[in-house]
This record gives sequence, structure tokens and C-alpha cells, in this order.
Amino acid sequence: MAGSGRRKILLTLPPAAGAGLVLAGCWSAHLALSTRDHLEAVRDGLFRLRATMTSGDAGRMSAAIADARAHAAEARRLTSGPAWWTVARLPVVGDAATTMRGLAVSAAELTGVLADVQRAGAPFLTMRKRSLGDMRRLLADLDAAAPVLTDAASRLGHASAVLAATPADTGAGSLNQARNTALREIDGLRARLGDAATGAALLPPMLGHTGERRYFLAFQTNAEARGTGGLVGAFGLLTARHGKIRVTGLSANTGLAVSSAAVADHGPAYLGRYGPSATKMLSISNLSPHFPYAAVTWTGLWEREAHQRLDGALAIDPVGMAGLLEVIGPVSLPGGEAVTSANVVDLTERAAYARYSDPMERKRFLITIAEAVAKAIPRTSATPSRILPVLTRMAGERRIQIWSRRDVEESRLAGTPLGGVLPERQGPYAGLVVNNSAGGKLDYYLEREVDYRLGPCRDGTRATRVRIRLTNAVPGGPLPGYVTGRLDTPSHPPAVGSNRSWVSLYASVGSRLSEARIDGERTRMIEEVERSHPVYSAVLELGPRRSRTIELDLVEPDAGGAPSVPVQPLVRPQRVGVVVDPHGCAS
Repeated sequence: MAGSGRRKILLTLPPAAGAGLVLAGCWSAHLALSTRDHLEAVRDGLFRLRATMTSGDAGRMSAAIADARAHAAEARRLTSGPAWWTVARLPVVGDAATTMRGLAVSAAELTGVLADVQRAGAPFLTMRKRSLGDMRRLLADLDAAAPVLTDAASRLGHASAVLAATPADTGAGSLNQARNTALREIDGLRARLGDAATGAALLPPMLGHTGERRYFLAFQTNAEARGTGGLVGAFGLLTARHGKIRVTGLSANTGLAVSSAAVADHGPAYLGRYGPSATKMLSISNLSPHFPYAAVTWTGLWEREAHQRLDGALAIDPVGMAGLLEVIGPVSLPGGEAVTSANVVDLTERAAYARYSDPMERKRFLITIAEAVAKAIPRTSATPSRILPVLTRMAGERRIQIWSRRDVEESRLAGTPLGGVLPERQGPYAGLVVNNSAGGKLDYYLEREVDYRLGPCRDGTRATRVRIRLTNAVPGGPLPGYVTGRLDTPSHPPAVGSNRSWVSLYASVGSRLSEARIDGERTRMIEEVERSHPVYSAVLELGPRRSRTIELDLVEPDAGGAPSVPVQPLVRPQRVGVVVDPHGCAS
């Protein structure tokens, strides 16, 4: 089964359940033990499948799936007859028999899905290298696989529903655990297949399988935080035609002039929160974490100057660039310097500021790196087993974000991390967003912690607390003036190395603030709304090697669902803690 080494499907009937069924007669006990043996064989077959995934041996994968599928079919047959039907209606052992039947049915559906996906995905599972410069065959394979993947995700949804309807407490702890593990793994695989189906449906048209596509390509600099990740430090034009990709027109951010009029209208709430200049200037165009807002503004600014229409926009940051370099390998700059996946983040986010005192020289250096990577991509060949994990990680961390002008494509993108969408749906939510308000590059050293504690539900609401801790981990010693410089011109200049951040907490839809504290002192927050989310903000001065803490006590609606704590893609990872009251919510 696809997945990491920690993921397992455990379809095992415990001896306790088999022994309990003896009470219904020897023949029933025989059926139970035989079913258990077949389900354990299914489990073993799935373990073998996982072990063969890294080898790319399609023959061994097919054999492992076929073996697991045969045992699952037999387990389903054994639990389908009148004898089993009778046992399932007996006291004491009936719940165990019903749940075992559900495991057999879900195992049969799962192995059937894996067989279909393996056949449809065979071109991607082989170890044969594919050229990143000409992906016409890959796009054709993806186009053919899309409906199979969509159907597979739907079938797993049905299998999950069947198993979820069986008793969770059968009286046998091992059987209960087997049911819960199987549900978790089936739902996880369904989600991954759903994402794969979306990718297979979107990539061919968006990469020019049926005609040319052109996109604004933004390079975000996370050392100066913005809502979508970082300041747009450079940009270019990405053109895709029949699977061939080119990047042209690379320029520093100064190459896109300020517009005299707004190039986009994101509504009155956006205008009130970010001001009119946010749709006129590239430098503050992505203060909102909702990526489509930024993308529409970027394409509007570019189209105003070029008088040509674009199909969408993409953004990547230095961590995403490191991911690309994992696939394509090191690239050499004109002077012979090597840029690798290990050094590109430090090189672009820290070292370049120390190396070049002239900002224009530094910008040219960064564009040289981008050009070297762009030129290397068409010359690279790699196996899908090497490409897909890197792309999956980049998408999950929002190191690459995409917006499409076509409504159907954008609708599908919006349901994935690639879309960078601030969702408007209800449910527990705590999204920290930091925007640099000083104009320096100290967010390279910013450390973030978010602790989200959800209390029990009472009378349709629940009390929650969000604790945010920000640390300016700038090192001691001298730093380039361009890094520590301040554009906010405070009346009393702070210590060198101090940073100033506009800190916002995007709370659950329908929630309200009962109390806020900064460093333990009660305070008032700026209260606004964006895409249905209440937003509570404060501007904090962060001294060198100092921490600040914001605590928000909230009352949220009893919306149910798993808590969501999205992470803004900055340089340093964000530490997240979520604690949910064990009593939970009724909904």
C-alpha cells in the first residue's frame, strides 16, 4: 500500500473474537478463524506491496496486490453466507461478527482499488527516468489516469462508510483497534488519491497539454514576511506548451512599476484592512494569506505593462527552490560557485545581504541563481519516485502556490494546499500570520509557536485559548545595514537588530474575543474580518534575542471537525500544539 513506513493497514481478527464466536457453534468458529487467517494474509500482502514500492518493480507490486486481493475476496465470501448472517444477530458475539464482516468488505474494496490504481499508475511507478524538459508523455499518462484516480477515491469513501457503520466497541480490544486503524488508513489513502486525482486532472491542461499557457512567476523572499510567505523579490514569465516549460523575463521586483490605479478589486473588507496601495504595488500585494488575492493583483500589474493576458500565477520561495535542487541536483553559477539544496536558502536569505552592499548587485545575484535553476530544469531527467515526494512536500508546506484564471481549475486548486486559499468554512481554526512592518530582512531569524487549546462544548459554544509566542533569534554581532535597517522611522530608534511585526490571528468563523493579553498584560486587539474569519491583530516590537507572547481567550461556535492550524511558509518551521478537551463536541 502506498504511504510512509509508519503507515499500516492492520486487518487482523484477534483470538478473543474468534474464541467468542465458538459460542455460536463449531462451524461458526471455523468460519471466524478462517476469515481471520485470510485477513492476516491481506495485511501481509499489503506489507509486501509497501516494501516493493521503492523498487519500482511493477511485476512484484502486481503480485503482492493480486495475493492480497485473493485473500480479501475469500474473507468477504466467508462472511457473506447464512451462517455468518445468523451469528451477526446473536447477543455477545454479534457485534464482533458484524465488524469482522465490515473489515472483510473494506479489504476487498481496498485491494480492488489498489489493483486499478496500480494499472493506471504503472507509468509513474516505474524507475524509468523522465525528462523535465519535455513532459508530453507524462501529461498524456496523467490525463488518462485522472478518471481512474477519481473513481478510486470515491470507492474508498464508500468502503470507509461501510466500515464506520459497524460497531466500534465489539468487546474485543484488538478487533476494535483493527477497525480503527483500518478506518484511519483507508481515509488517509482516500485523501491522497483525491489529491492525486486533482493533480492528474489539473496538470495536463495547466502545463499546456492542449495549448500554450502563460503564468506570472513570483519568487518570494521569506526574510521579509508577507501573508503568503514573503516579499516578492523577483518575478518572471513561465510559459508551458505541450509539456515544455520555459522561464523568461526574469527581473527584480523594481521591474514592475507602481500602478496609478487599482488593478484588482477584492472587496471592501480587503480595502479596509490593507488599504488602496495593496492593489497598486508589488511590495505589499501579498499581505493577505489568501493567495488568490495576491495572484490576481500580480497578473493585473504585469498585464497593465505588457498588454498581454496571463492564464494564472505561481509563487515559489527559497525552501521550494531547495526542493527543486533536490531533484535536479546542484547548479553552477557563471563564476563556478555551486548552488545546492543544502545552501540555497542560506545563500539567498542571509549570505547575499552580507556579500553585496549594493542592493542592485544583490538582486542581480539572486536573479542569476533563478536563471541557473530555470535553465537546469529542461536538461534534467528523474524518476517519478524521486520527483513526487519532493513536490508533495513542497505543496503541503505551501512552498509552491498556484492560481488559475479558469474557474473550474481554480475551484479544484482551492481544495488543495497548492491553492493557498483562506477557507471560509466553519470549524476550529487558528491561523497565525506575520507581516513585516519594519522593512528589514530579520524574519530570517523569526521563531514562532502556536498553542491552541479547545475546551468542552456547552450550549452550542466552546471556550478556546490561543497562545502565540514570537522570538527574534537574531544572532549577536554586526549584521548588514540592509538587513537591520528600518523603514518605519520610529521616533525613538530601537536597538539594532530589533524587528517590528504586524501579528494577526485568524480565528474560527463565528468566534468572538473575550480577552486578550500581551506579555501577561490585558490589551485591546485590532478587530477586523477577512473571508468570514474574525482577525485579531497587534503590532509588536521584537527586540534582539527577545520573545513576546500574545494570549487570546475566545468563544467559538460548536462547529465540530478537526482543528486546523495552517502554517505561514517562512524560513524557520512553526511549532504547533493542539489540545482538545476529551469531552469534545456533540456535532
